[in-house]
Amino acid sequence: MRIKTFLLAGAMAGALVAGPAQAKQGDILLRVRAIMVAPNEKSGSVLPAFPGEKVSVDNSIMPEIDVTYMATDHIGFELIAATTKHSATGRTGTTGSIGKLASTWVLPPTLTMQYHPVVDGPIRPYVGAGINYTLFYAEDASTALETAVGKTKVHMKDSVGWAGQVGVDVDLNEKIFLNFDVKYIDINTKARLATTAAGVQRVKLALDPLVFGVGVGMRF
Repeated sequence: MRIKTFLLAGAMAGALVAGPAQAKQGDILLRVRAIMVAPNEKSGSVLPAFPGEKVSVDNSIMPEIDVTYMATDHIGFELIAATTKHSATGRTGTTGSIGKLASTWVLPPTLTMQYHPVVDGPIRPYVGAGINYTLFYAEDASTALETAVGKTKVHMKDSVGWAGQVGVDVDLNEKIFLNFDVKYIDINTKARLATTAAGVQRVKLALDPLVFGVGVGMRF
């Protein structure tokens, strides 16, 4: 434990004495991050057959790449590219006894305008806000659901919403920096399940995930 503490303190000290990356107007910041997408879902009922029965959506961890263009010394525009896979699971009643109902891949390209208050310095926080368009693709019914109600086709409606973020870049040297970032993304969708035995069922979902990211970046 003492060795780990010593190494962490040394890394932090090295970041503080490193030559600042000094992101300025015209610079491009390229980051590669590992992200965890954690939905804060609010589910409607599975209707019309299962009133009062709602679903939960699991977390997902995946790599992500993003690029920021510094339009001025303090204003940047960031675009992220990542895709994650999530599963929807019944909570109670009939759908709860089935368990996993369906899965989908989610592609949420998000553009934010950032404010960087610190131009020169080894530690540079930022805040941002912007817009998100979420695409759902490769939706698939679970084996358990199809065992219960027969062949099922799943479709999820795409979403447009807002996004907010806070983050910080911490220099390792003049070009390379660590990055820590948290985003909130407004995502609302409606899932449609066309089943063989139970007809067409629908459920409204407000996913509204927090996206936690950590990675490294380079200034060009």
